Amino acid sequence: MNIIIVGCGKVGYKLIEQLSYEEEHDITIIDTKDEVVQGAVNDYDIMGVAGSATDIDTLNEAGIDKADVLITVAGSDELNLMICLMAKKLNKNCQTIARVRKPEYFKAINLIKEELGLALVINPELTVASEIARVLRFPSAIKIDTFAKGRIEILKFEVPKGNVLDGMKLSDMPSKIGTHVLVCGVERGEEAFIPSGNFEIKAGDLISIVASINDVSHFFKKIGNRTNRVKDALIVGGGDTAYYLANMLIQSGINVKIIEQKQERCEELFHLLPKATITHGDGTDNKLLMEEGLAEFDSFISLTNIDEENVLLSLYAKSQTNGKIVTKINRIEYGNVIGELQLGTTIYPKNITAEYIVRFVRAKKNSLGSNIETMHFILDGKAEALEFRIKEGSPISNKKLLDLELKENILIASINRGGKPIIPRGQDMILAGDTVIVVTLKEGFKDISDILR
Repeated sequence: MNIIIVGCGKVGYKLIEQLSYEEEHDITIIDTKDEVVQGAVNDYDIMGVAGSATDIDTLNEAGIDKADVLITVAGSDELNLMICLMAKKLNKNCQTIARVRKPEYFKAINLIKEELGLALVINPELTVASEIARVLRFPSAIKIDTFAKGRIEILKFEVPKGNVLDGMKLSDMPSKIGTHVLVCGVERGEEAFIPSGNFEIKAGDLISIVASINDVSHFFKKIGNRTNRVKDALIVGGGDTAYYLANMLIQSGINVKIIEQKQERCEELFHLLPKATITHGDGTDNKLLMEEGLAEFDSFISLTNIDEENVLLSLYAKSQTNGKIVTKINRIEYGNVIGELQLGTTIYPKNITAEYIVRFVRAKKNSLGSNIETMHFILDGKAEALEFRIKEGSPISNKKLLDLELKENILIASINRGGKPIIPRGQDMILAGDTVIVVTLKEGFKDISDILR
């Protein structure tokens, strides 16, 4: 595919990183800064054009007439929408993707999408809020990814010292725990595994399990982890993410308090969120946090625009409460260091935005055997979980799983048939019409046939 990416910031770089290893993609980056373009060209085997994407000459130089997909993640919503409009006028067959952040635009997003012919619109703040809301439903989970239209989830959690899972072999889990879950991945230090039945779980491991929503609750109860969702949430930072998140939590019956430093924004939030408690003040003030009841809250979410503030706030909250801690981090390159601080759930908006866009691009390359319905990066980005829809004539259909010759480091984690999730065993078969979740340490799968030797 010929792909043009407009904007070479953190998200643009992440998109290049995720898409450039697929040899069939020819990628061209457009950015107004020549040194940024040259840096991307030197780091990856791509083309680059320095200039404004609102200039027709720049788009033509980038090859808009032959582009299959144009992705615009520039800093301005208006700029992104205008570039998509121009791209469609210059090449009606080009699929356009725009990052749009402002809530006022997103209220009319269906109208905008239709009028401009956009293939995909991504709102990072709304997407991040949705991810946080999911995690607050299961406080024991560090990360939750959903599949099969929400019927199946992959949850990541840490095995506490002395937990019933500590020292248990995976093959013993069904008899000792008695729940229908499947361990699809394990992170131990810097290593990531798709484990076999002989794998022994240890305290401190980060375990990813796949299960239906009901089975997840049962599993966490069995191993003694917290299962009840939070009753209230204290949010520091009153930006768009906080607004979207508070709205979702309030609709779920969760009490919300937001601490915001700017008086004007407090007044806006007061009108936008009449059921939330809005406090004007400096959320980095420990005394204020305690006065606002930090120690009594079930959850604490740091959403300021400064990573260092969010990290320090979460560390302080961790020392004062047993509640769920969620930390927003913008700078992806700090991920390894932050992971060692054990801040609970860390959210990287740039990663989430890139993941949604890569999922769309990957799905456009489907062959006849299957469609990619959903894709998530798991195991700290070292693995992918892909949901394929199986079509008639697929090379894996109507065969027992034990008879399939799979590549190494691949696990068929779940089958969804007519809305019923199935944790697969060797005797199970995949049928046309099913959706199948595949977990792999390999990258770039576009069709279900890619899992076969």
